[in-house]
Amino acid sequence: MCGLGGVIDPKRGLGHDRLREIAQAMSRTLAYRGPDAEGFLIEPENGLAFAHRRLAIVDLTPTGAQPMSSSDGRYTCIYNGEIYNFQDLRDELRAAGRKFRGTSDTEVFLEACSEWGPERAIARLNGMFAIVLWDARERAAILARDHLGIKPLYYAATPERLWFGSELKAFQHCPGWRPELDCDALAAFMRHGYVPGPGTIYKNVFKLPPAHIMRWRLGSTEQPRAFWDLRRAAVDGATKARADGFDAREAEERLDVLLRDAVRRQMVADVPLGAYLSGGIDSSTVAALMQAQSNRPIRSFTVGFREQTHDESAHARAIAKHLGTDHTEMTVTSHDALAVVPRLAEMYDEPFADSSQIPTALLSALTRKHVTVTLTGDGGDEAFAGYQRYLWASTLWKWIGPIPAGLSCAASQVLAAASSLPFAWLADKPSKAAEVLACSTQTALYRRLLSQWSDPSALVRAGKERFTPVWDGQLETSLPDFVSRMQYVDAATYLPDDILVKLDRAAMAASLEGRVPLLDYRVVEQAWALPAAARIGGGKGKLMLRRVLQRYVPRHLFERPKMGFGVPIGQWLRGPLRDWAEDLLQPKRLAADGLIDPRPVQTAWDEHQSRRRDNQYPLWTVLMFMAWKRRWMP
Repeated sequence: MCGLGGVIDPKRGLGHDRLREIAQAMSRTLAYRGPDAEGFLIEPENGLAFAHRRLAIVDLTPTGAQPMSSSDGRYTCIYNGEIYNFQDLRDELRAAGRKFRGTSDTEVFLEACSEWGPERAIARLNGMFAIVLWDARERAAILARDHLGIKPLYYAATPERLWFGSELKAFQHCPGWRPELDCDALAAFMRHGYVPGPGTIYKNVFKLPPAHIMRWRLGSTEQPRAFWDLRRAAVDGATKARADGFDAREAEERLDVLLRDAVRRQMVADVPLGAYLSGGIDSSTVAALMQAQSNRPIRSFTVGFREQTHDESAHARAIAKHLGTDHTEMTVTSHDALAVVPRLAEMYDEPFADSSQIPTALLSALTRKHVTVTLTGDGGDEAFAGYQRYLWASTLWKWIGPIPAGLSCAASQVLAAASSLPFAWLADKPSKAAEVLACSTQTALYRRLLSQWSDPSALVRAGKERFTPVWDGQLETSLPDFVSRMQYVDAATYLPDDILVKLDRAAMAASLEGRVPLLDYRVVEQAWALPAAARIGGGKGKLMLRRVLQRYVPRHLFERPKMGFGVPIGQWLRGPLRDWAEDLLQPKRLAADGLIDPRPVQTAWDEHQSRRRDNQYPLWTVLMFMAWKRRWMP
């Protein structure tokens, strides 16, 4: 896990000292991502300044330092992440005659580039990575990002220059950097609580999409192209699941073997490692498979809350006791959690409004006191259909799909009066029930359920959302199963742009590496090949993952209603965060630059304070934008 940044600007004619200045400034900005060492590649003849911050995990000696060059001198790379199949690739490369100076995965990747070419080498990687590779012979840069988007990589490219970085804040040191807010991205943020890729909050700055490679050289910028296709994996998996005869026991065994292999590979480190353990299905599976393959107790970590509605620490403790892990837990007070809030805009240098960013930051800080690497259960909900909204949406559609549009008003009253899930959550929200009933397609229904603000165009002046999979009605043809389609949309958007951003920024702020074995791309492909009935049914998701976990943990320890990893933001906005929030939401402040209409925000605030409606999520979204804007666009 590391941090990287750089610029290639041949035409500007910057000298060696100025290029080093730029690289050093980027390095300082990202120092927490790699506190162990820094390295630079400075080439005035190419206008090239690369900076790398190292968090040493594998090969702690100088032979693992970056930037690193291939033995033939053609390729030099800086990268962030880990390659989990590097030992297999090294054996193959040795058989082909390649020699190695050290034991790092970086050196393996570079020799693979020399042996097979960069594109073929990247396609063979199994890991999490954001790579910047300089090809000295072609005088070209190659950028690449891992299959699911675990590691971040931002760039701004023109035919004359290229800027890149692990985080947007590194760009402030690029020559001529003039950030301009993108109102279309802001509108999308108000719907989702994150900025969907490949765009960013700034105009003409992009996230490299997951599983994509981009080549840049002076005079031309190629469009990013995929080396692996999530949509194809989903469609092919769904087709295979329908065609094959399904043996549940055989599928359980195959998944167990594959998960054990994924976890084993991700336990390779030359530094101490542990696991996040919330007590839920995903983190318990990862911890169980780690302990099953360790000859001593693994370290496990959890944070608990005094508010019982948000506390899972007792469940985590029971799992840890059964597995025999060396367990550490911390009870977080509201004071502890609230102390994180002023740091969020600095930590997440793009607007980000998933409130579980707070406990994730606290858990990361706790974990880093004891280990340098942690394995997490992130990605299990998207891969194995774990979100409650999949059950809600599919059940809702069975009710509302056949309702003629003219009867939606009367139906909304019936729906809001229903007392059992998935309708109880609409009981005090008749207006929301009416909005749901107005959805004429499954795509529209799921988009509404995902939305913080259902009509961002009424909130953000001059902002229009761009097309993303959330709007793709054509998915109904290629993925006819509604649950599968929701999973795909989440895996293509919510996973890389919310869940993995949250983990990366929170862990990196504590100089901690977070690994996600449930997002080994082989696991994802195998999960897609499960029939829908093996993923969700009987009011529960992750059915096959539960079967695997039951091999290691008694069912009664993990079979309980799902609890999100969050904090009571709604209560805090009426209590200890009220003054902070009211300051940011002043109508004059909201309207000052003409970006946001203050009227719907004020209405939402009044409703929330009077308890007429729980508006914690839409309000938190606006608050996180305003806090971000105060920090980054004063």
